[in-house]
Amino acid sequence: MNRSSLKKNYAFEIVKCLNSAGFKAYIVGGAVRDMVMGGEPKDYDIATNASISDIERLFEKVYPVGRQFGVNLVVIDDEPYEIALFRRDGVYKDGRRPSGIEPADPVDDAGRRDFTINALFYDPVKDKVIDHVGGLKDIKKRIIRAVGNPDDRLSEDRLRMLRAVRFAARFSFTIEPSTARAVRENAYKVHDVSAERIGAELLEIFSGPNTGYALTLLDETNLLLEVLPEVCAMKGIEQPSEYHPEGDVFEHTRDMLELFNGGTASLAFGILFHDIAKPATMTRTDRIRFHHHAETGAVTAGRILKRLRFKNNTVARVQVLVRNHMHFIDVRKMRLSRLRRFISQEGFDEMLELHRLDSLASNGNMSNYEFLKNLIDNEKLHQNISPPLLTGHDLIELGYEPGPVFSKILRMAEDMQLEGKFETKEDAKDFVLREFSLQTHQQNRKLKNNRPDSPESRDAEQNT
Repeated sequence: MNRSSLKKNYAFEIVKCLNSAGFKAYIVGGAVRDMVMGGEPKDYDIATNASISDIERLFEKVYPVGRQFGVNLVVIDDEPYEIALFRRDGVYKDGRRPSGIEPADPVDDAGRRDFTINALFYDPVKDKVIDHVGGLKDIKKRIIRAVGNPDDRLSEDRLRMLRAVRFAARFSFTIEPSTARAVRENAYKVHDVSAERIGAELLEIFSGPNTGYALTLLDETNLLLEVLPEVCAMKGIEQPSEYHPEGDVFEHTRDMLELFNGGTASLAFGILFHDIAKPATMTRTDRIRFHHHAETGAVTAGRILKRLRFKNNTVARVQVLVRNHMHFIDVRKMRLSRLRRFISQEGFDEMLELHRLDSLASNGNMSNYEFLKNLIDNEKLHQNISPPLLTGHDLIELGYEPGPVFSKILRMAEDMQLEGKFETKEDAKDFVLREFSLQTHQQNRKLKNNRPDSPESRDAEQNT
């Protein structure tokens, strides 16, 4: 039996154990939604009318994680299961947590949840879904609807506005009109939520499917203007029609996300931010131009992601994608050595995929992509390059004295190595001795040392 099946069985056994002890208990929330929709739940949460002391009596490993809200973790076979009390929430004062709770019945418990599709209960003993809020109907209608009054539900936790977008994008649902209206009118209140939580929710959104649709929903609900105003600023920014017949910068970015079939979060944000600096760098001379928008955009992308408290490694990966996305224009003009360095960069696969989507979502010119792909696929270029054959120690052994010329010699030697001019250290040494005469090097060094202003001359003066 695989791990997923074991988790499901243990969750069902917890419910049955609570039932046997005389308590009501159900599987609740996203797990029920996923089962109804034919998916496989990642986690199983349970709601019950058993008290904390009852749960501690019935199960061996019980850990309090939110006692003030009636929540405990029961751990079985190293898997945690959240068990919560059926409850009615008190007043929400901070836009995140209730001031208190009181025990309630399953109907009241369903009524406090965010969206109808997440407010379903499942009884594994009777194999029955219990629906107090119309969630089953909304799944069939493919809509995201707040439970009860949408203004009330969204005021309880402002992050629910972003969650509505995430669930709609994840399941290709629409947001029900009254819920969408409430999100639109309250979007500015999303700033009641910490930057960390907003960033985490955006990470979920753009790590999931249908990212182009997600961007549209964020825009239509006014959330985009609040959480990513720099992306909003791309709307209406014209581009040269011969390169971008699809429209403005925002439309181009959305088209790329529509073509994005899933991948890493860094690639999704690389797509989202690759042209983020075009509004700031736009000029009109002979035609519309965006000077240094890739370099400027990398800085802007880093600032946005740091504002949203993203991890440093994600920030760095996104910045690499943004900074390098214009380099593909020159690939057919690159020397072999530069081309090999280019494709051996960490994250090149993501860079190449971003370029593919960039080309498809603009004028459709895939020549540079196909040129590189052909070289890589036919093993004419290897993405893993060998380390340099020569080091500074080798040059010293040959009789060269350390100095600024070292970097020039080593760089040229590595270029020749990457271009296949030699494959052994001995051949590399022969190349250096041939191209950089040791006698000339020593003479130049001697002349430099004999200059009146050289450190060696000054030392000689001081010692006489």
